[in-house]
Amino acid sequence: MSQPPPQMEVSESSETRNQARLKIMELANMISIPMALNAVIRLNVPSAIWGSGANTPLTASQIIPTILPNNPHADADNLARLLRLLTTYGVFSEHSPLDGDSRRRYSLTELGRTLVADAADEASHGEYVLQHHQDALVRAWLKVDQAVVGPTSKTPFEVANGMPAYDYYGKSDEMNGLMQQAMAGVSVPFMKAVIEGDGYDGFDGVVKLVDVGGSAGDCLKMIMSKYKGIKEGINFELPEVVAQAPQIPGVTHVGGDMFNSIPSGDAIFMKWVLTTWTDEEIKLIMQNCYKALPEGGKLIACEPVLPDTSDDSHRTRALLSGDIFVMTIYGAKGRHKMEEEYRHLGNSAGFPHFRAVHIDYFFTVLEFQK
Repeated sequence: MSQPPPQMEVSESSETRNQARLKIMELANMISIPMALNAVIRLNVPSAIWGSGANTPLTASQIIPTILPNNPHADADNLARLLRLLTTYGVFSEHSPLDGDSRRRYSLTELGRTLVADAADEASHGEYVLQHHQDALVRAWLKVDQAVVGPTSKTPFEVANGMPAYDYYGKSDEMNGLMQQAMAGVSVPFMKAVIEGDGYDGFDGVVKLVDVGGSAGDCLKMIMSKYKGIKEGINFELPEVVAQAPQIPGVTHVGGDMFNSIPSGDAIFMKWVLTTWTDEEIKLIMQNCYKALPEGGKLIACEPVLPDTSDDSHRTRALLSGDIFVMTIYGAKGRHKMEEEYRHLGNSAGFPHFRAVHIDYFFTVLEFQK
């Protein structure tokens, strides 16, 4: 029996070992970042700094009276600590103190600006952050190892909370409402990028458009306002969702189950629907779309698409961490996929034509044509 090679002695004072220890300490304390972000959003700090567009650099002591008026216990020093940490991740910009004042001042960066809603919009990416950090979801993160241990018929969320995430949301109006706000906050800027730019022309010539999983119909409303040739919109959602959907001119709200059938149209649109399901479930959804489309009709799906290779770019990290979120909360076998995987699924469902259009860094427009 051969002996293992002797271990080389490593100097703990070497640059390599120093860097390794530093990086693992950063990773171990990484929870500080999303929790600090969650805290400043709950406290409305980004809106206070933004000040209707002024974005005037403020000290923590200047922010406190706006976010916590008449609160003698409010701690500006602790707020400053949160701001300084998030500055290192590009959420805030740090400005030199003014003469005679040693306190740091902070303004919003372009990244931090995503946490403040436009005047015309009701939600920002701030609601998306808050939605991710609710108690039930935080409990699920302590059970991520269960996605490996199994059985994978149960998500870590279900192990932690006793029921699947969608069932849990259905029992809490507050959680369901925050989910709707979070989806709107992410959807609106993405849809603006899709319909206002020149990167995608797939809605040209469409007269009847079906939005599968369209929630309150916001995306459908935006698309139809841009493409006047679309005369009829169908917002297809779960019956309990469309029962509360507002009236939209030209849009009919239809309740149903996409695993049974999908209303017919010239094109079918869906956003962030496929990624939470297994391959077999996605194929079934796509087959139902295929049946509902005429010859030449299109399924237009907007989904996070993983890169083919791994690197340390912000895009790759955002997509891979989003994949683990799906695994933990919604489906242990639901996941983000690579472009070629979507092409294969489309072909298996009957779609002979496929193209991917890259407009947004997180979402990709996937077009399947019959």
